[in-house]
Amino acid sequence: MNRGGAETAWPPLPREVAPFVGFAQLLRAHGFSAASDQLVSFLEALALLGPRHMADIRAAAVATFAPPRERIAEFHALFDAHFLGRGAPPAPAATRAESEPLRVQEEAGGEGPELLEVEGRTRGRAASPAEAAASRRFGPRPEERALARFRREAPGRLPRRRTAWRVRAKRGRLLDLARTLRRALAREGEPVELFRRTRRTRQRRIVLLVDVSGSMKEHTETNLRFAHALARVAERIEVLTFGTRLTRITPAMRRPRLEQALDRAACTVRDWDGGTRIGEALSALLRVPRLAGFCRGALVLVISDGLERGDPDLLVAAVRRLARLSWKLVWLSPLAATPGYVPETAAMKAIRPALDALLPAGSLARLCREVLRSARELRA
Repeated sequence: MNRGGAETAWPPLPREVAPFVGFAQLLRAHGFSAASDQLVSFLEALALLGPRHMADIRAAAVATFAPPRERIAEFHALFDAHFLGRGAPPAPAATRAESEPLRVQEEAGGEGPELLEVEGRTRGRAASPAEAAASRRFGPRPEERALARFRREAPGRLPRRRTAWRVRAKRGRLLDLARTLRRALAREGEPVELFRRTRRTRQRRIVLLVDVSGSMKEHTETNLRFAHALARVAERIEVLTFGTRLTRITPAMRRPRLEQALDRAACTVRDWDGGTRIGEALSALLRVPRLAGFCRGALVLVISDGLERGDPDLLVAAVRRLARLSWKLVWLSPLAATPGYVPETAAMKAIRPALDALLPAGSLARLCREVLRSARELRA
């Protein structure tokens, strides 16, 4: 707008450029990445090519807009419909929730690579692939005794690993030769005492994945309270939530007060009570190098009911790879709290052999108890 408040009249686009700008607008309407700099690169590529054939325009469009591999057929269909008039363009992205990419979101609010995402909203116990961008509020609950006991016992029960560093020890398999010789020289060469060394241990990294989809709505607050307690006692931990997005909330769970942590998580996570896309979320975790590095040699805990609405094969492949990458993979499901529970979904049946343990969850006390018990058994 100008100083007088009237709208600025922009000059019309040249007739030769309008079709190419319209193609970028069509791509954006169908969920493709078509930023302004990509459009400028597209026009510059056409100017350099001086296209004589439609194949040149198609090649320039693919090179500059870079459609995802899984949507390349749709990209060509839009190109044919726009430039060649062949058939009607596919439905816009707003009506196709399951074909959008899932976002990897950081606690600070920025979003990482757009790996998989959906639009939409659904609530209730049934699993769904649709995203529900919503917020949550958490209130006080009288479960401090279970949390206090967990914080007291967890440091001694969480698994540890040996490092390359060596420290002095009263008993050990390694001889501290330098210290032994120094003491012998101080006593005229008499090796009266043998000193020992041992390898230092440190707590294994823990990666906690919390399902915040609609089917886990009743247990979300309990799981986050447990995540905060675990984050307070673990030396190294990463906490992520998944539903229709993958969100890292480790800084929020590191807050000293539970109320602060829950409030920060409520503002960070955007897919509360939405759809369930476990396989795609785990695949996104493994496709981001920094996040996959968290899982290498770690104890990975997944809190989810396993009601997958996506491709079961994708979940199976992701779980098997995660099991190979991690030290131990433990799945905690509220459905497993039922006596005689047997996995019923095809996905859970397929991933059961890859899990080191399938444990019941539900109440906060039981969740704390099962994690401590399994940690002791895995450590042994």
